Amino acid sequence: MPNSITKFKKYIDLLDEVYRNASKTSVLDGDTTLVRAGANANEIIVPKMSLDGLADYSRNSGYVNGNVTLTNETVAFNYDRGRAFTVDAMDNEETAGVAFGKLSSEFIRNKVVPEVDAFRFATYAGISGISKATAGTISTGNDALTALVTAISKMDDDEVNAEGRYLFITPTLYNLVLNVDTTKSKEVLSRFAGVITVPQSRFYTAIDLNDGTTSGEEAGGYSKATAGKDINFMIIQKDALLQYPKHIVNKIITPEANQTSDGWKFFYREYGLADVYDNKVAGIYLHNKA
Repeated sequence: MPNSITKFKKYIDLLDEVYRNASKTSVLDGDTTLVRAGANANEIIVPKMSLDGLADYSRNSGYVNGNVTLTNETVAFNYDRGRAFTVDAMDNEETAGVAFGKLSSEFIRNKVVPEVDAFRFATYAGISGISKATAGTISTGNDALTALVTAISKMDDDEVNAEGRYLFITPTLYNLVLNVDTTKSKEVLSRFAGVITVPQSRFYTAIDLNDGTTSGEEAGGYSKATAGKDINFMIIQKDALLQYPKHIVNKIITPEANQTSDGWKFFYREYGLADVYDNKVAGIYLHNKA
């Protein structure tokens, strides 16, 4: 039994790597060293700083004192989802542990990651005050480049930090851009810290999360909301986000301790935050279909 538990723990250690490799938004995860726990279990505290601008210098009295305001903003986690699975003891033994490994990695790759990405994009798209292009379909590579240049110019005018801007774009539009004159497309794409293609199935302005218990929602997962629109592309400046994931994948019940069946029980919980600093909404640019 100890060997089996050790093997299961090794699988768990690899799950974060599966998440990072499969997720389109993991590149935006924030630095957890900058935050601390709030008074309640579902909160974190993030620092916000504001500074006074320049003032007239006096040859008699010198500098005018300025104020530095450092405040702590309390933010509640807004994503809390989970599932429990049972792997029959004999099934796992007869497959040398492959059953559990396959279940956990496939679950994260095919169920968890797409939903987390979709939730984040939909959340950011729904933030009030972000920059938005006129909704419409982009049909050609030249139109796509024009839309990207317009977005870049808008963010430049809003003085959004040029470093850390990531372009998230559908594979179809990305290929259209690549088919345009190489020099033009390379010049535009080089303005981003990274270009990440996102399947349309994860790229909506609004989604519905199935609760897993209501009739018709037993399978869980997510779907495009009735009011949701297909996203063409988003540009996100990493520093504008409050994106902090917490992965709790540490609960394994052995067959001996399982009171309901002769099987290993695997629990997975995804708990995190996807939000935007209220003074950095210009760091997100959205272009969606009508």
